[in-house]
Amino acid sequence: MEPIIRFANPGLLWLLLILPLLIAYYIFRTRQGGATIQISTIAGVQGIRHSLKYYLRHLPFVLRCGAIALLIVALARPQTSEYGSTTTTEGIDLMLALDVSGSMLARDFQPDRITAAKEVASRFIVDRPNDRMGLVVFAGESFTQCPLTTDKTSLLNLMGQVQTGMLEDGTAIGNGLGTAVNRLKESDAKSKVIILLTDGVNNSGQITPLTAAEIAKTYGIRVYTIGVGTKGMAPSPAIDMWGNLTFVPAKVEIDEEMLTQIAQMTGGEYFRATDNDTLQAVYDRINALEKSKIETNDYTRYYELFTAYALGALLLLVAEFLLRRLWLHSIP
Repeated sequence: MEPIIRFANPGLLWLLLILPLLIAYYIFRTRQGGATIQISTIAGVQGIRHSLKYYLRHLPFVLRCGAIALLIVALARPQTSEYGSTTTTEGIDLMLALDVSGSMLARDFQPDRITAAKEVASRFIVDRPNDRMGLVVFAGESFTQCPLTTDKTSLLNLMGQVQTGMLEDGTAIGNGLGTAVNRLKESDAKSKVIILLTDGVNNSGQITPLTAAEIAKTYGIRVYTIGVGTKGMAPSPAIDMWGNLTFVPAKVEIDEEMLTQIAQMTGGEYFRATDNDTLQAVYDRINALEKSKIETNDYTRYYELFTAYALGALLLLVAEFLLRRLWLHSIP
């Protein structure tokens, strides 16, 4: 933004009206002339050419008017103003723990659970530019797909590589939560959060979900749990007698009681998502609950220009004095 000039004492600018009065008086005095000498004829001096001094005879008055104008402006205290702001951002360290077991291929979501979960989580990542985020995937075991990072492009690329079958099948919810906790426990962020998404019941792993939740609570980590799956039956993946992947109706079983306990123990919440829209609504809700702290302080800084104008007036007065006393003291 271009600096703006303002005046601390703008009322003094009315004194500039003195200048037209001074100019009018000067013109009046000049036309009146000074002492006169009566001569019989001016024929002898008509041919004399005027010197440079003659043409500059009014310059001292111009310089004096300029000095007076600058002094008046200086007394009005001209200032330049600079506007700005300082922003303080306090982000959140957040780990996503995503179930990649075979049941995540069920087609009660479009096109399936895991694809819907990845798409919604990716939008969630983009919507939170001030946070450090990471990704843990789990099935029968758990793995850190991406550690905490501010590089959202890399995180999104790694999210895109997530698929079922990348880990031994099963649902080790405790291991997935424990791995996410391990990534956050050394964080110095004031707010540490895990979003754990699963569609089943813990059936494998070396650590129980509630034990992992106790550890999360110890480190001040909030855990939001999401159970994904429709109510009742859903087209679930199965292998037919010829070894081909097929989809058959299967009952959706989610340990909602356990997921609720994990959330309550750590100060989070449990959500149930039954389709793409409700899953998006869940992430929107978490996004609203876990806002990064952003403080913006606006300020205005003023710089005094008095010295520059006063110095300019002084220089004009000195120039006027020197011209009048040393060069224009007589005009032929």
